Amino acid sequence: MGGMTQTDVGTGPGRRVSEARQRLLKTAGQLFYAEGIHTVGVDRLVAESKVTNATFYRHFRSKDDLAVAYIGSVDQAIRAQIDSLTAADVPTDGILRGIGASLVEQIRSPGYRGCAFLNAAAEFPDPDHPVHRAVVQHREWFLRTITGLFAKITDKSADHAGRHFVMLRDGAMSAGYLGDPVLAGETLQRGIEGLLRIHSARALDEPAASAPGQSPPAPTPPTTVTDIDCSPPGA
Repeated sequence: MGGMTQTDVGTGPGRRVSEARQRLLKTAGQLFYAEGIHTVGVDRLVAESKVTNATFYRHFRSKDDLAVAYIGSVDQAIRAQIDSLTAADVPTDGILRGIGASLVEQIRSPGYRGCAFLNAAAEFPDPDHPVHRAVVQHREWFLRTITGLFAKITDKSADHAGRHFVMLRDGAMSAGYLGDPVLAGETLQRGIEGLLRIHSARALDEPAASAPGQSPPAPTPPTTVTDIDCSPPGA
């Protein structure tokens, strides 16, 4: 990603280099999220990671390369978290509620300062910049994933439901940082409940729906996905 060089984990010098890279990435994640990517210089990253300049440039050709890796690390963490839930025996509506519940938990957590992806896109508005492209790629994947979950309930208007969910999420994450995080979380959960209610009603209208007069199934309680963070792991 972004022309970065990575040494495989192993024994001997290769292992030491990989551990240094992980320290750089962890430090970058904490500082970039808390203070902004443009604000943090390479000298500070090197000093706080306890590596040398040569080690830094052995792994990352520039700070921009490190920023792309930072966005990639958040993206991979979220993919793994959602994959673990979708692989479990959890009903689809429970997965969607669980994602929402985990976002609420994040919004209310200490040190929260918004979504790392939205923050990075604001710092790198050029659509051709590698950081901006990494943000867009994550958002495209997230939208496809959410839309796919709604499609499991019913294909009818699943694309609209997916976009609606993502917009609710974006608004709540911004409002949670700029305003009252408790109210933002409550509003997000109410919005998701309303969206699921409307979308589930579409499924009941399909020809293969339940017999007339049959009550819709009870909502599945949310299964919280641990740390569905739009902030870097360990920040």
